[in-house]
Amino acid sequence: MNTKYFDLINQTFYFPQEEFTLNKDTLQFHNIDLMKIVEQYGTPLKFTYLPQISNNINKAKNWFRKAMEKNKYEGKYYYCYCTKSSHFEFIMNEAFKNNIHIETSSAFDINIVENLLENGKINKSTYVICNGFKRDQYITNIARLINNGHKNTIPIIDNYEELDLLQAEIPGKMKIGIRIAAEEEPKFEFYTSRLGIGYKNIVSFYKKQIQENPNLELKMLHFFINTGINDTSYYWNELVKCIKVYIALKKECPTLDGLNIGGGFPIKNSLAFEFDYQYMIDEIINQIKIACDEAEVDVPNIFTEFGSFTVGESGGAIYQVLYQKQQNDREKWNMIDSSFITTLPDTWAINKRFIMLAVNRWNDQYERVLLGGMTCDSDDYYNSEQNMNAIYLPKYNKEKPLYIGFFNTGAYQETIGGYGGLHHCLIPQPKHILIDRDENGILATEVFSEQQTSEDVLKILGYSKKES
Repeated sequence: MNTKYFDLINQTFYFPQEEFTLNKDTLQFHNIDLMKIVEQYGTPLKFTYLPQISNNINKAKNWFRKAMEKNKYEGKYYYCYCTKSSHFEFIMNEAFKNNIHIETSSAFDINIVENLLENGKINKSTYVICNGFKRDQYITNIARLINNGHKNTIPIIDNYEELDLLQAEIPGKMKIGIRIAAEEEPKFEFYTSRLGIGYKNIVSFYKKQIQENPNLELKMLHFFINTGINDTSYYWNELVKCIKVYIALKKECPTLDGLNIGGGFPIKNSLAFEFDYQYMIDEIINQIKIACDEAEVDVPNIFTEFGSFTVGESGGAIYQVLYQKQQNDREKWNMIDSSFITTLPDTWAINKRFIMLAVNRWNDQYERVLLGGMTCDSDDYYNSEQNMNAIYLPKYNKEKPLYIGFFNTGAYQETIGGYGGLHHCLIPQPKHILIDRDENGILATEVFSEQQTSEDVLKILGYSKKES
């Protein structure tokens, strides 16, 4: 009988895969021996494999290049990194090795942009696309960047008042964009995004407040939908409406030459994941070109803002199964040495599923289990995989420690989980290491942050040591 964990994975999925292979009975991730990492650094452990960031950036650039060549598309393509996915300096340093641009969401993002400029990671030709709802400090910081000479800063107007607020702090000329308030998929509790300006109001807004103002140069129309870029009738319908607005606006505004189609490229969340990126990009470029040619307007330069796609597949987490609890006839709970709520908050908040695999003991028999975190919260658990309604792992054996890995966790988890701060039930933040590979393929690892100590946590809480 095929009862080993390896047999289960092998008969359920195509295995091995590009990033996942096996060395005897232990899992390799991008040819990284994960058990050696565990032996060196212990668990719980977060890691970032830096080369995957550049890999994904260059994949996307290549897909767009091929699509533009195929469709004889005369516009340019600009890859922007959506900083809210992960703001860490080590992420930025890797991403900006690849001649890309940046999208911001709030005031402190601009301070990061200024730091990147100061340290030569980006330059005056880098586009800074300023998204989000803007008030006070964000407006002031954007104005400072523009007033200091960064002319490729483009604030995206989210509401009618923002234009006045920006002009009050920017005495000279500035480039701007307008965000479309897209209509949401029917599964949402609302019909129209809270961000942006309605489809029907954009041209009239331009005529009333922008067209006759010599200090304003409209350069970009911004389009983004919550469910991301997917081959669905909903996506194509919204894209067609966006292109129609672009054409109508372009006929009124000669300076308009950029269409930002946002972000939302899916990333691998299961060994069964399939997505034809090249087809999607080919079709997007084709739809834009056909519509612009029919309307006899120039095609726009294309901007994207990929966040999760940039960093998601670089991240992972490794835990040890500490103990097994048999709670009834059918349910076995494997307890991990950390918390899902604090280290992978999307599993709890939005029921997100990541790729989950055993790190070791692939030649052992498997069993069906539930995974529980260490907090006393009843929601601190992980109970199924994206592709099946259960979790199967090598059988628990107190004498043979079991380690499990969660992969493609690199987007949002640290910031949503409150990196460096307090965590539910005061479960400490795990150690985080960086993994890099030089031009000769030699791996190097370093500790970015150690696991939180009790002193770290008590200091945040305001406790002070008694003076002797």
